[in-house]
Amino acid sequence: MTNRTTDPTVTETAVADPTTTDPTATDPTGNEPITTDPTTADPTATDPTVTVTVNEPTTADPTTADPTVPHPAATDPTVPHPAATDPAVTDPAVTGLSGPVRERLRRWRLVLGGDRADGTGCVLSGRDAAMDGTLAALYGRSDTAQAGRDRSAGLGGSAPSAARWLGDIRTYFPSSVVQVMQRDAIDRLGLASLLLEPEMLEAVEADVHLVGTLLSLNKAMPETTRETARAVVRKVVEDLEGRLATRTRAAVTGALDRSARVTRPRHHDIDWNRTIAANLKHYLPEYRTVVPDRLIGYGRAARSVKKEVVLCVDQSGSMAASVVYASVFGAVLASMRSVGTRLVVFDTAVVDLTDQLDDPVDVLFGTQLGGGTDINRALAYCQSRITRPAETVVVLISDLYEGGIRDEMLKRVAAMKASGVQFVTLLALSDEGAPAYDREHAAALAALGAPAFACTPDLFPEVMAAALEKRPLPIPDSA
Repeated sequence: MTNRTTDPTVTETAVADPTTTDPTATDPTGNEPITTDPTTADPTATDPTVTVTVNEPTTADPTTADPTVPHPAATDPTVPHPAATDPAVTDPAVTGLSGPVRERLRRWRLVLGGDRADGTGCVLSGRDAAMDGTLAALYGRSDTAQAGRDRSAGLGGSAPSAARWLGDIRTYFPSSVVQVMQRDAIDRLGLASLLLEPEMLEAVEADVHLVGTLLSLNKAMPETTRETARAVVRKVVEDLEGRLATRTRAAVTGALDRSARVTRPRHHDIDWNRTIAANLKHYLPEYRTVVPDRLIGYGRAARSVKKEVVLCVDQSGSMAASVVYASVFGAVLASMRSVGTRLVVFDTAVVDLTDQLDDPVDVLFGTQLGGGTDINRALAYCQSRITRPAETVVVLISDLYEGGIRDEMLKRVAAMKASGVQFVTLLALSDEGAPAYDREHAAALAALGAPAFACTPDLFPEVMAAALEKRPLPIPDSA
């Protein structure tokens, strides 16, 4: 048989009968007849005058010519196999691609879910296949859908099955992703009812959003679950206190110290801006300096109550994360002797939780998320508790969707500001991003000199310090 790979310009004469050797058809040396392999002859070539030009490489690669020949990596460990760098990619159309491209396709395969139209050509195995299974249980169909068998999302009907899934996502994903997936599972799959089981609460990754869900289930929670739920809430609260308490105390204490002025300050307590302004008449041109006649400095706040803070918090269902953070900040402020702190939560009813501020967990379990909103009624209660308007800061935390009397609400805010109260409106106190809120009410409050804006927990200490010092609030640019 003639070798078709020795010369890219070799021509062969097609023979009508592939089983018969033409005695006149000899090779160029005339030594032996050319026989055509019946496995390679073109059945359409019946004209003996037709020639076929075969353009093939001059050197045959055994790894491409014969699929049974192993890749050099099989015998030489220093030669990487195309698929060896990513065992999750086994499709022949993908294994020849570069590493970064394969990794990008792998990630897209995990995102798209493996439906027939995903177009990645990737087949997952091992850890990637297990990871894909946990994602498919929550967000869609797995590879079995490609075989024509639809699979609906779900975590199973029992708490142990869901608990195993919660354990799996903590194995495969970082904590921040786990929290997002848990939140999605609660929303998409009705996982909230399973949180009433103790084994479920022990398996979840605790965060602010989970606390909000537990608080909304508080009334339906069985006694067997209540203590586990309190332990989960306490863990989150302690983490938040550890992160936020020191900064809050420092900011508020500094603001209280700076609000007091003395004329004989220590060197490190001198308020240089006020001192220079008060002594400009003593400027000496020849020395180009100011000789201060008197010094003005920051005082030290006495241990008695100097300022009053009223946190008025909307406990409607959309404000769950804000309720958690407000309770933590309320407990931190209440621990400071120089600040008198009051915490009021409301929906259509008003509840004063000030006497529980020594334990923010008790505060949280004293709330009842959900229901309507009557801001006017809540502000009326807060207004009735103010005894020193000039030394009081009222912080309204609400999305401003008022179910009560709008005009009365605005009149109360105007009256409090006229009496000297520092009024702050926070549309949200959380890290959830841009909140949904009533823009008309927000604009009306801004016209009264009480701008409404969303605030992150990290910014809240600075907002409180500015309000206590009666200086402009650090409103985010996005507001």
